[in-house]
Amino acid sequence: MTGIAGWRRLLSGAFRPFFLLAAFWMAGSILVWVPLYMGHAALPTAFAPRDWHIHAMLFGGVPAIIAGFTLTAVSSWTGRPTITGRPLAVLALIWLAGRIAVSVSALTGPVAAALIDLAFPIALAVMLGREVMLAGNWRNLRVVGLVLLLALADAGFHAEAMENGLADISVRAALSAVLMLILLMGGRITPAFTRNWLKARGESRLPAPFDRFDAVAMIAAGLAFIAWTVSPAWVGTAALLGLAGLLTAARLTRWRGLAARSEPLLLVLHVAIATVAAGFLVEALAILWPAGVDPAAALHLWTAGSVGLTVLGVMTRVSRGHTGRPLTAGRLELAIYALVSVGALLRMAAPYTGDAYFHVLACAGLLWAAAFLAFAIGYAGILTGPRADGRA
Repeated sequence: MTGIAGWRRLLSGAFRPFFLLAAFWMAGSILVWVPLYMGHAALPTAFAPRDWHIHAMLFGGVPAIIAGFTLTAVSSWTGRPTITGRPLAVLALIWLAGRIAVSVSALTGPVAAALIDLAFPIALAVMLGREVMLAGNWRNLRVVGLVLLLALADAGFHAEAMENGLADISVRAALSAVLMLILLMGGRITPAFTRNWLKARGESRLPAPFDRFDAVAMIAAGLAFIAWTVSPAWVGTAALLGLAGLLTAARLTRWRGLAARSEPLLLVLHVAIATVAAGFLVEALAILWPAGVDPAAALHLWTAGSVGLTVLGVMTRVSRGHTGRPLTAGRLELAIYALVSVGALLRMAAPYTGDAYFHVLACAGLLWAAAFLAFAIGYAGILTGPRADGRA
């Protein structure tokens, strides 16, 4: 990417700068956190190493990917022009300022770091809300609401860390907001993409449209997340989590994912939702049988598994589709999905490996980071270059 034309291409759609920035950040922050966690490195941050790691993922990388996807999709939802150019550049700089502020918060002070960090999700919500309201597209205010919930959880994270030294409730609230967004948006795009793929191949049996069953499953998931956020050890929470897991799994069976198993670019989205359903059930087991199911292993099924697979699945598909490339996975995409999957499995297995824990943890982190680094390097030319089909 060189010259003014290159910068214009980079800022011609939100997915371009934000996917690239997020991928490098997700990979880099994991590569920093592993030696940080083991005591071999240090950062001038006011956060404990665990909290810096969690914040870097849930309030750093993931919101950037949410911005890249939603600001790209909002023009389709509303029929309004795509957000490009200077507003996009300013938003990206606000995001970058937040990452720096949190990482050096011991120098700037935690309050200043919190204010700089919170500017991004608030600015994103305002930008999305403006587009949705100008178009009168009220149903997509749900997405804006989840972004604002993530901003509220971020504020709570800073407050908890300053008050107690470690964040707790806000971590669960943030992860719940992210997973609800995955269920909301994944529940929209996964069956839609599958329907288009099957119709193009002459299939008559198509994914079920959104109906009352989907709404009930979403309500059950929301109630389960609220209970888990507020009371993560309550037996009633386990019951709600189990119900949400079963309903989410049943919802997934209606989308005909196995019929699209020959296309990994599509199958990965189904697998990601399946891990959300499995996460509900494993979290329920961790409450009912804590001696047998490690809570950290259950939590990382959602974080390393569900979030990792979803964001990489979305980034690869959106990047290919919006740059005029075929919607099919090649060797690079298969490698990305394999790396993040094996990394997530190892991270879940780490608490059960005894003396090998730190070695397994390091391997898990390296593989997970490699997945995002492979995307960043492999897609850099796609995200900074012209469309493959020659369109403007």
